[in-house]
Amino acid sequence: MGRVPRLTLTALLGLAALLVTPVASAASAPDGQSYVALGDSYTASPLTGPLAGPPPGCLRSTNNYPHLVAGATGAQLTDVSCSGARTRDLSAPQPVSGGGQNPPQYDALGAGTQLVTVGIGGNDIGFSEIVQGCVSPTPFGTPCRDRYVQGSHDELEARIDALGDRLDDVLDEVHRRAPAARVLLVGYPSVLPAEGPGCYPVVPYTGGDVEYLRGVLTDLNEAIADAADDGDATYVDTATPTVGHDVCTPPGTRWIEGLVPTAPAYPVHPNALGSAALSRAVLATLGVPVPA
Repeated sequence: MGRVPRLTLTALLGLAALLVTPVASAASAPDGQSYVALGDSYTASPLTGPLAGPPPGCLRSTNNYPHLVAGATGAQLTDVSCSGARTRDLSAPQPVSGGGQNPPQYDALGAGTQLVTVGIGGNDIGFSEIVQGCVSPTPFGTPCRDRYVQGSHDELEARIDALGDRLDDVLDEVHRRAPAARVLLVGYPSVLPAEGPGCYPVVPYTGGDVEYLRGVLTDLNEAIADAADDGDATYVDTATPTVGHDVCTPPGTRWIEGLVPTAPAYPVHPNALGSAALSRAVLATLGVPVPA
C-alpha cells in the first residue's frame, strides 16, 4: 500500500486473496462487455506476472484479478490500476517510481463501459505509514495503538471516516462517466491472522497491536461496504474468505507472500494463488460459476 515499499521490515501490510462459494447463476457474466479496472496495488498485484502496460512503475501484472476475470468471461479489459494509488489519483495524473506517470484512472471510463471494479482507499488512510510506525523491537505492549489513539481520539478511525466521504465521491464520478456500468467496490482482505497474537517476529507487531490492526481493517472494510450500499455499487467481501491464508500461514496455504517471498510476488502482496483467488471472488460476485 502507498508507494510500493522496499524489501525491508517496513513492507508489512499487504493484500491477501480469497476463495468464495460459487454462485449458480451466470446471468451477470460480463461476456464480451467493456470492463474497466481502477485501483491500487491490491488490484495491480505487483510482480505476480509480466508487466501489463505502461507505466512500468505501476507494477501492474498480467495475472492480476482484472486480467483473470477478463480471461474467464471474455470481457474486454482496460486495466488502469497502479500501485500506490489514492482516491485522488483517480482524477489526476499519478507520478510513479522510475519516472513517468499514470494518467487519471477515470479517463478510462466512458458511456460504453459496462463493468467497473474499484479497489481503493488503503493508501488514503496511510497504510505505508502504519506499516513503518507499527513495527516493534519487542513483542510487548501496544506501541502502534498508543501512537494513533490519544484519549478518546483514534486517528485511524478518523481517517477511515474521511475516506467514506471520498468513496461516495468516487462512486458518483464513476456513475457519471459510465452510467450504464455495473460497479463493484472491492474490499481489503484479512492480512493478519483472524485470531491470536500474530507471528512475531516474522510479522513484528505485538499481540496487542495485531488485535488493534485487525479492528482497523474491519472498520476500513465496513466503510467500503457502506459506500457501496449508498452508491449503487456491489461490495466484494475479501476479508471473511481470506481467513487462514494470511502472511502467517505456510507456503502453499499462504495467498500473501511474507517479507521474503517464496513465490514470485512483491513482499506482503498476493502471489499467483492469491491473484487467482481474488479473481474467483469477483467472478462469484458477478454470478459466474467458479471451480471450488
